[in-house]
Amino acid sequence: MRWGPVERELRSAGGLLLAGVDEVGRGPLAGPVVACAVVMDPDAATINGVADSKTVGAAERRELAVKILTRAICVGLGAASVREIDRLNIYHASTLAIRRAIGKLRIVPNYVLLDGLPIRTLEIEHRAIVGGDATCYSIACASIIAKVTRDRLMVSLARRYPAYLWERNVGYGTSAHLSALTSAGPTVHHRKSFGPVAQCKIQFPS
Repeated sequence: MRWGPVERELRSAGGLLLAGVDEVGRGPLAGPVVACAVVMDPDAATINGVADSKTVGAAERRELAVKILTRAICVGLGAASVREIDRLNIYHASTLAIRRAIGKLRIVPNYVLLDGLPIRTLEIEHRAIVGGDATCYSIACASIIAKVTRDRLMVSLARRYPAYLWERNVGYGTSAHLSALTSAGPTVHHRKSFGPVAQCKIQFPS
């Protein structure tokens, strides 16, 4: 992927430093939502293989993440916990994770590019692009970092809760995950506000 048309347009208008922002983890039944903001060097060549994280295999994503982290001017990561997801709802929790990711950047970008829809409460000037992770280089880079970060977290949690096979499904509602919910009940890392978890009759541990 090369720099996208929106990125080139903003650069030509004087926006030298663009932050691509994306989040992952809206749909799973367990685990946090994770966002990444990344400012890539406008004078450096783009990284071969960068694309929407959903279209890249896990091993290649990990390799690309290393290259992105090495070449990025700065990277910010933010997350919203399961408790925040249940308290705020997934939309507002995702917005919170995005705000935290942007806030972690050590350099204030000239402009922010978001995957999806605009966020009216976001203080910084931004443009939202539906499907931006497939058309904007900087958003795709953020998508890969966010996905790799969240996957690693869920694999780590899977060692403590092996029944749910999070090392394979990273918290999504696969048949194996739903079966484990029925037999073992939910954990503190499950989203109580999500239907399949809320419908589980087994009590949550304190």
